[in-house]
Amino acid sequence: MEHGAIVSTTSASGVDAPNVPVGKLILVSSIAAGVQFGWALQLSLLTPYVQTLGVPHVWSSFIWLCGPLSGLLVQPTVGYFSDRCTSKFGRRRPFIVSGAVLVAVAVFLIGFAADMGRIFGDSATEKMKPRAVALFVVGFWMLDVANNTLQGPCRAFLADLCGSNHSKISASNALFSFFMAVGNVLGYAAGSYNKLYKILPFTKTEACDIYCANLKMCFICSILFLIILTTIAVTIVKETPITQEDVDNGSESMPFFGQLCSSLKTLPKPMWILFAVTALNWIGWFPFTLYDTDWMGREIYGGNPDGNAAQAKLYDQGVSAGSLGLMVYAVTLGFMSLAIEPMAKCLGHVKRVWGLGNLVLAICLALMVVVTKIADKARGAAVQPPESNIKASAIAIFAVLGIPQATKSHQQSDITTIYSPNTISMSNIFEGLSLGLLNVSICIPQMFVAVVVGPLDAAFGGGNLPGFVFGAIVAAASAICAFTILPSSARKNA
Repeated sequence: MEHGAIVSTTSASGVDAPNVPVGKLILVSSIAAGVQFGWALQLSLLTPYVQTLGVPHVWSSFIWLCGPLSGLLVQPTVGYFSDRCTSKFGRRRPFIVSGAVLVAVAVFLIGFAADMGRIFGDSATEKMKPRAVALFVVGFWMLDVANNTLQGPCRAFLADLCGSNHSKISASNALFSFFMAVGNVLGYAAGSYNKLYKILPFTKTEACDIYCANLKMCFICSILFLIILTTIAVTIVKETPITQEDVDNGSESMPFFGQLCSSLKTLPKPMWILFAVTALNWIGWFPFTLYDTDWMGREIYGGNPDGNAAQAKLYDQGVSAGSLGLMVYAVTLGFMSLAIEPMAKCLGHVKRVWGLGNLVLAICLALMVVVTKIADKARGAAVQPPESNIKASAIAIFAVLGIPQATKSHQQSDITTIYSPNTISMSNIFEGLSLGLLNVSICIPQMFVAVVVGPLDAAFGGGNLPGFVFGAIVAAASAICAFTILPSSARKNA
């Protein structure tokens, strides 16, 4: 569930940045690997984990409301205040360090929720663990807030370092995307290895089974990785503090949300169309984001976290296989990200690449339904893992999904360079406002899906397929809109 920041071509103060070595850009960009490691763990492990604490499948999607809410409110707000921070340590570094500390606290709450729930009175025999769930939800929401607190200022820091140097802006965006791919691969790889807990055997306790212990170890690795990268970056890469005079000269007189509303009112038609296509794309994606590994555990492996020991074991195996599929997906994403520009040149315009990406997403979601039916028929009444060809087909779908994910990421990073209208001068507003404009079209669709998809799945039997069918239909609509109504040139149609 990543939230992209729009990077302007000047520093937020409107002053060209000094000639910063590429090595420093690499250090700051590397923080993205630590952030994305945590995102990958969230996407692959936490929906299955919360069900082991007793939260029904139908309610698990509501917990994910924290992602779009924090993306809509926290990241642009943090970006706005970091633009105006006059700390002697710089504008961005205090927020980056604060975000890393919050991540550590959140990870502790999530990983040790079952143990602390038992200490506070959860029953050892009851399936529902209300105290553990409460601690998990607090930690889960805090983790999303922390990641957004960290990621926005990190990208804005890169924009400050690059100034108006277009080649370095391009290089920093590429570096950030590369390290995000590295973090994805590491996170999904950690989630797919179900014996990681043996490194620290004490993580397995009476209240925390093997799956829970593995999750603990994954998050311990994540926080150590993030802290090391963050410490190196903020120690070596210095910032020049700004004064209140710089803030007053570079900012608008109205508050952040006033600027956001004012900018939305003046947006021309091409930008609204672009936001609409982006919104449809995210509605198509979010059912997969919510239930990717859960689908592997339930529908492909035939497991059930609420069932008997054999069914629960199968479910855990399926979740691990799903994490492996997501790792392959991340590798595809990394390679495809390099191919987007050549594809856009061959097809004539980047909007056609977006349209093809949305079409591939719709097809993949539809194929997930087909593979589910084949797996169910082959399994029959037996409680056993799927045949190798069925597992390979499921992982192949994960791999292909890296293609539309690459086009989606490219769409976000290109939103200002291709469709930014003359009425919005990115040299006159700060990174926080840019984040707000983009996140409106990303986070509201996510909130809609988080509220709708759980009850939708429950209404049709409690599995994941209704959500995937819904996502496929909306993704197809997004593809049609991208091909037909998205203008080739925003300025010609403004």
